[in-house]
Amino acid sequence: MTKTMQINLKPGERIFINGAVLRVDRKVTLELLNDVTFLLESHVLQIEQTTTPLKQLYFAAQTMVLDPRNAGSAYTLFLKQLANLSSTFENPKILDVLPQIESLISRNRYFEGLRLIRSLFPIEETILAGERSAPRAMGARAPSTTVLESTL
Repeated sequence: MTKTMQINLKPGERIFINGAVLRVDRKVTLELLNDVTFLLESHVLQIEQTTTPLKQLYFAAQTMVLDPRNAGSAYTLFLKQLANLSSTFENPKILDVLPQIESLISRNRYFEGLRLIRSLFPIEETILAGERSAPRAMGARAPSTTVLESTL
């Protein structure tokens, strides 16, 4: 981070910063003055929500933020899932973004990488909805990904 960042939180909201969980009791504005790894509570996926290949990729990347002690194994899983996605999806809108996601995550730019993955969720949903109605949709081949169990 080359400049400060301000984050507005509502009462009771949580934020994950460098593996720590903070909850605020009133409306506050946090000003992050240096490089930190953070994730807003509203962006956290629960394990039961990881029902698609991109959500499983997101969960692996998210785990690096929430559980820094296990970031190495989460990163290994992230790379495996990314490789599976690259060979599974045929949609150029998704395939073109996967290298950007890998670059961001490998440089510990988790917030930007997670945001980019989230931006692909609607495209993935459209592809998967098409597969449910037409067994031979051109958007994706049968997914083959591993789900990361949460240690949180």
